[in-house]
Amino acid sequence: MTITLYNTLSRKKDVFEPLDPASVRMYVCGPTVYDYAHIGNARPVIVFDVLFRLLRQVYGAAHVTYVRNITDVDDKIIARAAEAGVDIRTLTETTNAQFQADVTALGCLPPTVQPRATEHIEEMVALIQVLIERGHAYKAEGHVLFDVPSMAEYGHLSNRSVEEMQAGARVEVAPYKKDPMDFVLWKPAPEGEQGFESALGRGRPGWHIECSAMAKAHLGEVFDIHGGGIDLVFPHHENEIAQSRCAHGSHEMARYWMHNGYLQVEGEKMSKSLGNFITVNEVLKDWPGETARLAMLMTHYRQPINWTVKSLSEAQKTLTSWYEAIGEEALPSEDAQPHDAVFAALRDDLNTPKAIAELHQLKSQPAHLKAAAGLLGLLTKSGADWAELTRVEAGVSDAEIEAAIAARLQAREDKDWAEADRIRDELLEKGIVLKDGPEGTSWDVQG
Repeated sequence: MTITLYNTLSRKKDVFEPLDPASVRMYVCGPTVYDYAHIGNARPVIVFDVLFRLLRQVYGAAHVTYVRNITDVDDKIIARAAEAGVDIRTLTETTNAQFQADVTALGCLPPTVQPRATEHIEEMVALIQVLIERGHAYKAEGHVLFDVPSMAEYGHLSNRSVEEMQAGARVEVAPYKKDPMDFVLWKPAPEGEQGFESALGRGRPGWHIECSAMAKAHLGEVFDIHGGGIDLVFPHHENEIAQSRCAHGSHEMARYWMHNGYLQVEGEKMSKSLGNFITVNEVLKDWPGETARLAMLMTHYRQPINWTVKSLSEAQKTLTSWYEAIGEEALPSEDAQPHDAVFAALRDDLNTPKAIAELHQLKSQPAHLKAAAGLLGLLTKSGADWAELTRVEAGVSDAEIEAAIAARLQAREDKDWAEADRIRDELLEKGIVLKDGPEGTSWDVQG
């Protein structure tokens, strides 16, 4: 039962061969909890949730460990807490709770472990001390920096030249650096700012060392898969590799590196200045989480995605047609096997568009449709629950629909055809279809 995954490190699709099939291990960079997650943040969460589900299907749920960290120490967090006039712990707890609620609404399973950076400071300090001892890091003016030239293979993941890396690193140019590419492992914390007492002095960790320490703590020095957005390839993941390999003396940190593509909104780069910055929370106010999930999966994870209202509308219509097909079909048993064609599509580098196309072919086989869709985290409700959810999302209740039907009936009795048509059209705009028959008027959710 072969799985192939595109490996950023080898720049090709590789057959996935875990170090230990009885203990498959995956790490994905999680949120920095200072604000609401935006829809670009949601993409890797959904993508790697599908991979998590696939690995559990192939190797067994008890044999897969998925770690997604929580960054709760960061300059952005400190700035936002000061701006809001709240303590850092209050900010990070509140923001993390919102993130967890949002991704749960998107149908994502909880990772096996969600380590917090502030709970792994000792491991970070220990890792930095090893790097100093091995000549890969040095102290300078209260900082500890990684000595980039000390690692000959630095840049292999991103496949960039030194000149390209210097242009794209956005690292602080400081006089105490031996090389412009050197990056911070530990920085001093001024009085009154968040900091931790350690053998390195009072300070806080750099962003990159956090993931290296948490990955080692929960998955070991070398593990199977490391994932994240394409924007993390350089410098974040490149720096993780450098730190981990140099500290552990290993030839690799993770065997397979996977990255999802960029996200645009209505054809433009998402930014607050353009007014198209959309949070997951905002999306969930207008659309069911399952709709947003399917809209995200309709594009292959490695391709850029264009997030549009049209794609959300298409996803919702697709889900409605599938839910109508399954009706009140009972949930498949836990050992139910997904349809071969859908399973094969996902094993081929998470080809979700192909898997979705195969799901369309299963509408006449409700049990197979539901079991196969479950592998993508879809069709987790009953047809009735979905119909009720989409009515609520459309902003119209059962009572309002029945009242509108009664008003339309009265308009027809009064021969006020224009008013009757207006009521019908208004309901249709909200996704409610009226059906006139010998026994009166019934209604349904638009498919």
